[in-house]
Parts: sequence; C-alpha cells; structure tokens
Amino acid sequence: MIPAAIQKRASILLAALLLLNVGLIVLHVMLGERAIPATEVWRSLIGRGDSDYAFTIFELRLPRALTGFVVGAGLALAGAVLQVMTRNPLASPGVIGINAGAAAAVVAVMVLAPAFPMRAMPWIAFGGALLVAALIYSLSWRRGAVDSTTRLLLIGVALSAMAGALITYLLTLGQIFRVSQAFVWMAGSLYGRTWEHFWPLLPWIVPLFLLLLWKARVLDLFLLNAQSPTGLGVRVEPTRALFLLCSVGLAGSAVSMAGTIGFVGLMAPHMATHMIGSRSLVRLPVAALLGGGIVMLADLTGRLLFAPYEIPVGLITALVGAPYMIYLLRARRAI
Repeated sequence: MIPAAIQKRASILLAALLLLNVGLIVLHVMLGERAIPATEVWRSLIGRGDSDYAFTIFELRLPRALTGFVVGAGLALAGAVLQVMTRNPLASPGVIGINAGAAAAVVAVMVLAPAFPMRAMPWIAFGGALLVAALIYSLSWRRGAVDSTTRLLLIGVALSAMAGALITYLLTLGQIFRVSQAFVWMAGSLYGRTWEHFWPLLPWIVPLFLLLLWKARVLDLFLLNAQSPTGLGVRVEPTRALFLLCSVGLAGSAVSMAGTIGFVGLMAPHMATHMIGSRSLVRLPVAALLGGGIVMLADLTGRLLFAPYEIPVGLITALVGAPYMIYLLRARRAI
C-alpha cells in the first residue's frame, strides 16, 4: 500500500508532467518554418480551426510530436524495468544492447527488403531485440539462475558492439538511397514521422505499460536482495524473463519507428526515482512522462536551433545523456 503522502505527491507530479507534455505538443505544432498562432492550434485540436492550417497541423507536426512522445515513453519504461531487474541505475536498453539488436534487424530490412511495410516494422525490431536479450540471458545463466547482474550488463555491452559491427557491414551492401535513409534513421530522427509511424506503436506501448502497472508490486520485489522474491513465493527466473520480455517489446517497438535514440532509457527512470522514489506503481508513469517529454523537447530543439537544418533527436539526447552517465559513474564509486 502506497502511503497517502506519496500518493498526493505523485498525483501533483503526474499532473504537472502531463501539462508539461501537452505544452510541448502545442509548441511542436506552433513552431517551425510556418508559425501557427497558439489560439489557432487549440481551435484546430478541438475541430474548429482554420482549414489553411489543417495540413501542417494534422499531417506534419502533430503526428511527429505524438510519435516522439510514445517513443520516449517506451524507452523510459524499458529502462525503468531494466534498472530494477539489474538493481543498477546505469542499465538501459541502449547500454545493454537491446536497442542495437533492434536497430540491426531494422537496418537489415531497410537495406535488403525496402518494400517491407512500415506497420510491420515493430515486429522486426522486436525480433532483433529479443535475439540479443535471449543471448544476454543465456550467456549470463549459471547453475539454474542468472549468475550476476554485472555479468549480464557486461555481456550486453559486448553484444551491442557486435550488433554495431553488423549494422556497419549491412550499410555497405545497400543502394545509396536506402543507405542514406538508414543513416538518418540510425541517428535517431523523427523527421517525416506520420500517423503511419504513430498508430503501429500504440498496440505495443500501451498494453505493456498496463501490464507493468499490474505487476508493479512484483517488480518492486526485485529491488530487494536476490533471496527475497523467492522467499515471498515469486518464481524468480520466469518472472525475470517476463519483465525482460516487456522491456524488449517496449524498446524494440520504439526503436523501429524512431531509430536509436540513446540515453532516454537511462535518464528518465533515474530522474523519476529522484522525484518520486522507487515504488514502481508511481515511478513507471513518471518515467514514461519524463521520457516522452525529453524526446519531444530534444526534437523541438533540433528543429529550431539551426533552422531550416535539423539536428537528429538522437544527437541531442546523446549530448545531454553522455555527461549524465558520467555523473552517475562518478556518483557510484563502487562501479
């Protein structure tokens, strides 16, 4: 049972973050090469706007902003689960190789099968991410259990490097146009994202988020020592595999539509822990809203900073996330 004080604080924080994300969506729609007045944005969103702005709002800017939010939320949730399972704030789908596995699978399809439909791309990314996760899990397995979380992280880093090498090789095989598209996608970009990219994400992100909320109390048991879940009747390895599968689905689907946007799965869960604590029932929604906000803010910055040229959102998050990771490393002297 969550104490009343934490519930009140969580409600205020979630409301504030929700308003912040709505504000970022409105700014996304307002700002750009063709500025749109704020009043016209609100009128359009409730169906009473000027038809002259309709295409810019509903076909160009709004789906891009919403895709960025859902991608950020998915990466943040994936990172939040991994940090609990490994009991390490440095764990994230980008660090342990899940993102790289998804990226390798998507790049292979983009280069070798360019006619593959976009709506099915999350399944390809999920397959690549699942393969890497299965390798990490199996190589970390000793004497009927995962040997250590440190071993799991180190194996993930090694597999991430191997996936990166595979991606480099695949990029030498394709035609120049497809390779150029793959390079832009690899940088982590929301350029040209439409409803075709947004709608396929929802059947992945929303159900997995609800499943994690349902299992939040079980997830919290993994924050304790290794024996505690077993002592409380939890089947540790099957449950760990379930949570890892959720993380793979969240990260893989996000990567499939926006490329490898790094460090969101590292920063957002860690920030959520500082804001609201470690209880998953409140930490997960806070992390999701933070992740969505980080990606939208990074994309907006990349669009406006050197307009009309765009900086990929993945580059912006890396410029912020890499120093943040160094800060975490210095703070945790035991690492």
